[in-house]
Amino acid sequence: MPSPLYADRPAQPPEPGTVDALISQTRRLRGDVDAVRRDAVLDEDDPKNRWQRALCDLAVHQLDDLGAHLGQLRAGIPDEASLVEGVESVVAEETVEAASDPGAAYGGPAPARTGSLLSRVGSAEWNLLTDEVSWSEELYQIFGRSPESGPMSLDELPSMVFAEDQPVLQAMVTDCLIDGKPIDGEFRVVRTDGRVRTLHMMGEPVLDADGCTASMWAVLRDVSELRRSERAVRESRDSLQRSRHIERTERRVAVELQEAVLPPWRGSLSFAHGGPGAPLDVAGHYLPAATTGLIGGDWYDALALPDGDALLTVGDLTGHGVSATSSMAMLLGALRGMAVAGIRPGALMGHLNQLLESSVQPALGSAMCCRYEPVSQTLTWAQAGHPAPLLFRGGTGRALKRPDGVLLGATTGASYEEAAIRLLPGDLLVLHTDGLTRRGGLDDTGTQRLLDLAPRLAEARDAQDCVRSVVEEFGEAPREDDACVMVVRVGD
Repeated sequence: MPSPLYADRPAQPPEPGTVDALISQTRRLRGDVDAVRRDAVLDEDDPKNRWQRALCDLAVHQLDDLGAHLGQLRAGIPDEASLVEGVESVVAEETVEAASDPGAAYGGPAPARTGSLLSRVGSAEWNLLTDEVSWSEELYQIFGRSPESGPMSLDELPSMVFAEDQPVLQAMVTDCLIDGKPIDGEFRVVRTDGRVRTLHMMGEPVLDADGCTASMWAVLRDVSELRRSERAVRESRDSLQRSRHIERTERRVAVELQEAVLPPWRGSLSFAHGGPGAPLDVAGHYLPAATTGLIGGDWYDALALPDGDALLTVGDLTGHGVSATSSMAMLLGALRGMAVAGIRPGALMGHLNQLLESSVQPALGSAMCCRYEPVSQTLTWAQAGHPAPLLFRGGTGRALKRPDGVLLGATTGASYEEAAIRLLPGDLLVLHTDGLTRRGGLDDTGTQRLLDLAPRLAEARDAQDCVRSVVEEFGEAPREDDACVMVVRVGD
C-alpha cells in the first residue's frame, strides 16, 4: 500500500498543525525504512537483499529531503534566501507526485499514478559467467521495452543511451567489472517510443570465491521529472535574482534622480529678495510609501525668482520608479523655467498640462503653483486637481478656497483659475500632496488632523520644526502612496 505521504490528492494550503503532523509522520516512516535497510545488510550475498538495501537507501534519501522541505515550510519565508529555498520546496513536493507519472514530461498518455517509489525504480543483474540477464518488470516500463523483447545485455545497453552519455555509462561499467568499484551515476536514454528519460544507476559487482567479478547488479531510477524540476528551480531562481537586481537598480536610479531634482536643503531656508518685504522660512520633507519600495513622482520646490518673488510648488505624478521620477524631473524643470520667465501661476498650469499631454510617457498629475510677492505680501496661486494650501494664523488653521483646475494631462486645452490672498507676518502655509492625508483613495480626515496641529505649529521655532511635527503625526502611519509636505512661514 502506498505511503500516505505520496497519496494522490489535490494540493491544499497547509493548516498550522498539518506540517508538524507530516514531519512526525515522515520521521516515523524514515525510521521504519532505516530498520528494513539494516536488516537487509545481514546477508550481503543475497542479490534480493542487496536490491532491497539499495531501494531502502533511495527511500531514506528521499525522506530526508522531504523532512528538510517540510521543515522549511514550517519555518516560513523570512528573507530572500529562504524564498528561493521555499520555491525549491514547492517544486520538490510537486516532483514527489509527478515522479510517479514519468510519461507526463514527454507528452502522450501516462500510466496510472500510484505514487509508489517502485513504479519508477527497476533492477537488473548481468551474469558474466552464464551471459544471463534478468530485468525487473519495472525496468521494462522505464525503458519502454516489452518483456517479450527480453532484457538487454551490457553490450546492447549503450544503443539506447545518448551518444554524449555513452562514455559515462562505459566508464561506470568498466570501473565496476574491472576495478570492483560501485556504480553511482546518471545518463540519458531514448526509449523505444522516442521519449527521453534520465536514469540514475546504482550498483555493485558480485564476486566469486576467487574474488573475481561473477556478475553485476544495478538499481536504475527514473529521475527525469526530478531533473526537470531542478532545472525549473534554477531558472526560477535566476529569474528571481534578475528581477531583484532590476528592481534594486531602478530604485537606485529613481532615488538618485529624485535627490538631484528636489531642493538640496534639508533645513530652514530664508529667501533674501533684495528688497523690502518679509522673507520666507521654508522647509520640506519627502515621505516614501510603506507598501512599495519604489520612489514615486511627488515633488516640492521653493525658488527665489530674479524679480524678487518666490516660487512655491508641490505636485504628484502617477506611477512609481524611473518613469515617474523622470517625468517629474521634466515637469519641475519646465515649471522652474516658466516661473523664471515671469509666467503667472494660472497660465503656467496650462502650459504644464499641454506638456504632459504631449509627453512620450503619458501620465496624470496634480500640482499647485504659488507665487509670493514679498513687497505686497500677496500669494497668488493656481492648482490642478490638488489639495488646497492650509493657512495657519493666530493659532488656528483653515484650508484656502481652491480656484478651478483639473488634473494635468486629463484634458486638452484646460484653463486654470487663480486665487490670491494677503499673508501677514507670522502666517504659516502647509503645502502637501494627497498621499499625506489619504488612505485607499478616501479622505480619512487627514486634512482635519493637519489642522488640529495648529497649537504645535504655533509654538514651533521655525519651518523645520513644523515639518518635524507633521512627520511625527503622519510619518508612522501605513501609507499606500508616497507624499511630500512643505511648510512656509512668513517672517516678521
